Order: sequence, then C-alpha cells, then structure tokens
Amino acid sequence: MEAKINFLRKTFIEKLKELDPATPPAWGLMNVQQMIEHMSDSFRIANGKDPHVIVTPAERLEPMKNFLLSEKEFKPNTKNILMSETPPNIRRANKMEAINELEGEINDFVSYFEQHPGSTTTNPFFGELNFEEWIQLLHKHAVHHLKQFNCL
Repeated sequence: MEAKINFLRKTFIEKLKELDPATPPAWGLMNVQQMIEHMSDSFRIANGKDPHVIVTPAERLEPMKNFLLSEKEFKPNTKNILMSETPPNIRRANKMEAINELEGEINDFVSYFEQHPGSTTTNPFFGELNFEEWIQLLHKHAVHHLKQFNCL
C-alpha cells in the first residue's frame, strides 16, 4: 500500500510534470490538462469535498468492488457515465496550476483519512471505500491515465 501512496504523491506528479501538454491521447477526448483536472476531481470525491451518491445498482457493487481490489487495469475508453461526451472546459490557467491543484487534493485526501481513521467516503461506482480501497482505486485510475498519454 505504501508503494501506491508514494506513486500517487511522487511518481504520478513527476510524470505529469514531464508530460508535454500537447501530447495527444492514445484514446479518449481529454487533453493533458483536462485529464489532470479530472484526477483532481477524483481525489476531491475521495477526500470528501465533493460527496456523491452511489449510481451502481446494489447487485453490481460486489463485482465492482472485486474488480477494484484486483490488479486488473481499466480498459482504454472505459466510460464514466458521470462525464459528458465532451470534456469539460479547463479550470486552471495552465498545466502547472492544474498539477498544483492535484497535489493539494492528494494531500487533503491523505490528511482526511489521517484525521478520520477507519472512515469511508462514497465512490459513485464502487460504493463506500476506506483509505486502502481508495488508494487501490486512485492508483489504478492514475495508471490508466498515464497510459492514455503514453507516459507509463
């Protein structure tokens, strides 16, 4: 688990800093900065700042959690029903500002669970997740998007 936390806090951020903002995605429509801001949104859900309700039918939650806990990767072009068909407009002035926002959300995520040990927050697809489950999901999500931009 510690390796995945370190990956998210260090390696992921370093790779994003090295990534040319003009790099085209191997799949999907988001550009580099939109992807970084999308990852900030994911951490904001995980750290409890942006609460969501579960959209997955109850009978699908166990298989979804089993996938989450596995080392299976998200497939290219995995659809997120909470996102529109067109990527959102960027919020930050540039890639570095987006990365700074992401680093803040990652730090807030870790701090939240340090201050609330044993708590959970709701993921709209996978249900109630504890810190370790969120780390698994966020690591899987980060790897997916690094592969999207051919930097892993």
